Formats: sequence, C-alpha cells, structure tokens
Amino acid sequence: MIIYIKNMVSRRCKMWVEYVMKQNQIPYISIHLGRVETKGAISENQYQQMKSNLELSGLSIITDKTTILIEKIKIIIINAIHEDREHFKTNFSDYLSNKLNYNYTYLSTLFSKSEGTTIEHFIIAHKIERIKELITDNELNMAEIAFKMEYSSAAHLSNQFKKQTGMTPSSFRSQRMKKLKNIEEL
Repeated sequence: MIIYIKNMVSRRCKMWVEYVMKQNQIPYISIHLGRVETKGAISENQYQQMKSNLELSGLSIITDKTTILIEKIKIIIINAIHEDREHFKTNFSDYLSNKLNYNYTYLSTLFSKSEGTTIEHFIIAHKIERIKELITDNELNMAEIAFKMEYSSAAHLSNQFKKQTGMTPSSFRSQRMKKLKNIEEL
C-alpha cells in the first residue's frame, strides 16, 4: 500500500516518517520523499495514529489525486535540484512531463492554481536555497556553482540571486549567513 504524504520534502522528514512508522508498528517496504510504501494494508487505528503523529510535524496524509500530483511535481523538482543530475540532459518541462506522463501545460496550470506560484518560480526558489548551501560550504567558486546549477554564467546566477535575495552572492558569502530556509518553508 502506498501512502502519500504532503510536505515530506527533506531527509529530516523521511527520518520523522520512519520514526512514526516504527512507533506505530507499521511494517514498511520503503520511504521516499512524499510517500511511504507499507507491507500490505494497515488497520484503521494504525492509520489514524500515523496521521496524528505526522501532523505533529506539519506533515499530512493526502488522498486527493490532484494534491498527490502537485506533491509529485514538488518532489521531482527538489530531487532534481539537490540530487538527480538526469534532468540536465533535457529541458525541465520535458523532464517533468516524461516523469509524470502528463502534458507540461496541464502540470503547469494545475501547479499554479494550487500553489499560487509557477513551477518556474518554485524551481528558482529551490535553486537559490541550494546555491546558498553551496556558497556556505565554501568549496566551490561562483563559476563552479553556476556550472553545477546549470546557469549560463556566473553573472546570470549572480543577477538571479540578487533579484531573489536582495544581495549578491559575494555579499552573502562574506556575511556567512547560515540562516538557510528549510525546504519545508518554500
């Protein structure tokens, strides 16, 4: 049985879901961002207990197909920016369409109506947070970060960073701002 979970977008969320599953003695096969696969059906009591425990941390079980699709879009974007380099082989709209087997225009319209922002703005927000992490790590220079994050140049990255944050990447680096937004808050 697959249970879809809203706002489950980080390793910390996965750890919490794993804890909840163990606390409620619900055997599971796997836990991925946005979903958990159980070993068969679970009792109503286990389901309600799991639901209550997840809500303590801002997570919730979702059953609505549209909401599940929106969460899948978010998870694909987050994975693409933070882990999966496969999407860089094609443009992101094609990548998303292929992953979900839906027309991108449909996905984009659905996402915008539901989230009040476009997929593109959601991607940019997550890219900026990833760039902040890379700047804070202080292992790569701006040209390397721009290359890693698929910007055409360090100048393009810098312009978008300033537009989103109000400061240049070098200002951010020099201030050593460690206050990164939680992925859950984006």
